Amino acid sequence: MMAGLYTVVLTLSLYFAYELRFDFVVPLDFQEDRVAALWFVVGINLIALVLVRQLDTTLSYFSVPDLKRIVFAMTATLMFMLILRNITIDLVRPPRGVLLIDYVLSVAGLCALRLSGRLYRERFNQKKNSGDRRLRSNLAIIGAGDAGASLARDFLNTPARGFRPVLFFDDDELKHGKMLHGVRVAGKPEMIEKAVNRYQITKAVIAMPTASAKRVREIVKIMAAAGLKVETLPAIEELASGKVRASRVRPVEIQDLLGRDQVELEAEAIRDLVEGKVVMVTGAGGSIGSELCRQIASLNPRRLLLVDQSEGSLFYIERELSADGEGATIVPLVADIIDEPRMRQIFSKFNPQVIFHAAAHKHVYMMERQPAEAVHNNSIGTRRLAAMAIEYQADSFILISTDKAINPTSVMGASKRLAELELQRMQMDNGHKTKLMAVRFGNVLGSSGSVIPIFKEQIANGGPVTVTHRDVTRYFMTIPEAVGLVLQSTVQGEGGEIFVLDMGEPIKIIDLATQMIELSGYRVGEDIEIQFSGLKPGEKLFEELQHHTEEHQATRHPRIMRFVATPAEAVQNLEELMPTLYEMDIPAVKRKIKELVPEYTPYLD
Repeated sequence: MMAGLYTVVLTLSLYFAYELRFDFVVPLDFQEDRVAALWFVVGINLIALVLVRQLDTTLSYFSVPDLKRIVFAMTATLMFMLILRNITIDLVRPPRGVLLIDYVLSVAGLCALRLSGRLYRERFNQKKNSGDRRLRSNLAIIGAGDAGASLARDFLNTPARGFRPVLFFDDDELKHGKMLHGVRVAGKPEMIEKAVNRYQITKAVIAMPTASAKRVREIVKIMAAAGLKVETLPAIEELASGKVRASRVRPVEIQDLLGRDQVELEAEAIRDLVEGKVVMVTGAGGSIGSELCRQIASLNPRRLLLVDQSEGSLFYIERELSADGEGATIVPLVADIIDEPRMRQIFSKFNPQVIFHAAAHKHVYMMERQPAEAVHNNSIGTRRLAAMAIEYQADSFILISTDKAINPTSVMGASKRLAELELQRMQMDNGHKTKLMAVRFGNVLGSSGSVIPIFKEQIANGGPVTVTHRDVTRYFMTIPEAVGLVLQSTVQGEGGEIFVLDMGEPIKIIDLATQMIELSGYRVGEDIEIQFSGLKPGEKLFEELQHHTEEHQATRHPRIMRFVATPAEAVQNLEELMPTLYEMDIPAVKRKIKELVPEYTPYLD
């Protein structure tokens, strides 16, 4: 079909080129030349279009790359025909004026053909699916840049989606009053309230992927005050990578409002850390572990061992990485880190060179009620795994720790602090090459068991949203940011360090709850209440950044701090705890932990 349509357009272009060249009175001799030239010139044009793969395209899809290929093909044909005219061989030789006119008509005709097919698809063919135009909702786009223009074009070209852009709003005053795809830039976002009723706007989409979190918060508040549903574009990294299109709008998440500056990492050094090596990630199905697997898999390791005791969690991260083409690299392994025979089998078979230990019991209140399990898994399990890494001569062992390990008031934090101290003690033995280190950071946005998914569930159920205390604060970072800095810390580690990630300013949990309620389209106190439940055993009002015995040292990365301390000699080998650990009652276990971690302040009933 395409070949036939192109042949008709090219034939008509050459025919009328002769007519225009001779003012529609073509001499008899040139009429004969025209007939002879038709088969030759049209044939050359078709060959050129075949070479640039224009006969393989779909008529109704036409874009700038197609335009470039058509212009290139027609230009090449023109040059070829002009060169033939200077050769003395007696071939078909249309006048130069005919060739130039034919060039213009051919390009215009082919583009018109393709454009008409696209317009038919976008404007008419989909009209039958769009329903009554009056049923389409009016949409305001916040941001009149490239992202906003692309979004508007997508909505205009696909009316079946049920939305019609009617206004742009942008902070740039130079754009005010201008038109993008026939849609006017009305002014700053603060002006939207005046336009809502006039234009019957029902939804606003924030098309500002590079805007600061502060400005996004301001805009969301303005849109909520105007009674509009608010959505946003994907993050700039997703748009740049081509993973998603600008039209893939989504609801504004709390992560968008708490967003932090993008972290600059030493990409080559991190790649050298894992490229061509066997890397193990414990807790591979968890929030941090799974993101570690994603980022490490992209750095071309020889093998990536995914270790987790939860078969279900392991299944999901294995499926995701396999879908991304990493199936030949990853090895999913169902195993519990405290199952020494199983872990020894894994070490002896695969000989991991870099180990990221993210497996842990992490829920504060749950561990308060079963402290023996916290010590067994988080402290003794870490010690056994590190000892195995030393025995099998791994290059690096990295413990994922927590800011709750600093002056701990919870069993979970104390068990992590005990693991840190044990790694430092083991590192003091200079008879091994394995670098042992820990990386601390605070809460990560959206991890399982964190306040954000709990708040979402409470809001979905109509409230109330429960906050432990009016003044409680926490540090937050995104999961990809935390993992990127973990990898960066590992590159800088020499053994024995505790790295602490810069987590920015602490956030009041009540402010977080308020923002999440407003994002869901509700009003605090009117639609959904916030209730205070009181601090649970082991919880702090605020988290600390360092222990008083730790000395701060700068690193070459501004978002990473290094703490080095000389650990006190262990009063007891951790393994000696095991025979009686589960025989002791809860207070006795907590008192035993305090003997090993003097700065621990236990909650005793």
